[in-house]
Amino acid sequence: MPTPSSQLLPQDIALLERGWLSSNNVLFLTATESTVVDTGYASHAQQTWELIRTALGDRSLTKIINTHLHSDHCGGNAHLQTLWPDVQTFIPPDLAGAVQTWNTLALSYEPTGQTCPAFRFNSTLQPGTSVSAGQRQLEVHAAPGHDPHAVLLFEPEQRLLLSADALWGNGFGVVFPELEGETAFTEVKETLELIESLQPQTVIPGHGPAFTDVGDALKRAHSRLAKYQADPVFHARYAAKVLLKFRLLETQTEHLDSLKRWTEQTPYFKLLHDRFFSSTTPTNWFVELVEELSSANALKVDGQTVINT
Repeated sequence: MPTPSSQLLPQDIALLERGWLSSNNVLFLTATESTVVDTGYASHAQQTWELIRTALGDRSLTKIINTHLHSDHCGGNAHLQTLWPDVQTFIPPDLAGAVQTWNTLALSYEPTGQTCPAFRFNSTLQPGTSVSAGQRQLEVHAAPGHDPHAVLLFEPEQRLLLSADALWGNGFGVVFPELEGETAFTEVKETLELIESLQPQTVIPGHGPAFTDVGDALKRAHSRLAKYQADPVFHARYAAKVLLKFRLLETQTEHLDSLKRWTEQTPYFKLLHDRFFSSTTPTNWFVELVEELSSANALKVDGQTVINT
């Protein structure tokens, strides 16, 4: 049986492990200040606040750090900033201009059909520097691949890595640049090699429990990457199912026609269909995706209603 995350981490670090709609929240605590790394999805913002408030007790939230700006990692920023107006927010540097102008196209929210309320930021996380989190100093490392603008955070004293979506216990996140025609599988490999060079003892991923079998996790990630490189269409189909599942994680139940309309109105689905699946009609492709997710018990179809499972 895996060791519970709470037993793997120092007392001043708390992991609020979330479901897959929202990223994990990682809290760094001192007697006078607190930092949260990543804030979950927008529809979970109230739950995020309640979880963090309970963990903080009488403390205020003093800092938000985002490993990257996908909606499931920063969707709670705006709500937390409203409740703690003095909180300082740190984001990776490359999309700072897009946040300032709130360009939802550049920030990926419009193309993926996801939601993220506008938030402000105070500073950027420059790779090669460090950022304080509670009593800890976290090294900032560029981690392109899943997201070209993402960073990793590494605490060298405990050899603790916050890997976001660059490494999970069983893989890593969809490699979005590859879907758009950009070369990024090589960057995934380089980021995995960076993680190996840091020699972390404990990893807190963006989703799932913390783990210490880092070597095994890296082997699984390299194996998955090799499969994607050998069969980009397999990766594209996986990405489409991830986006569809994410939608159901948010809505929980949806009429089949409504879900189909959502895919038709979501630019990423048109991009994926046109680049990888144009030999079949969008309708037939949608039906195939629903059937595959149903066969994997990731959803259930009851008449004309699609139910998340």
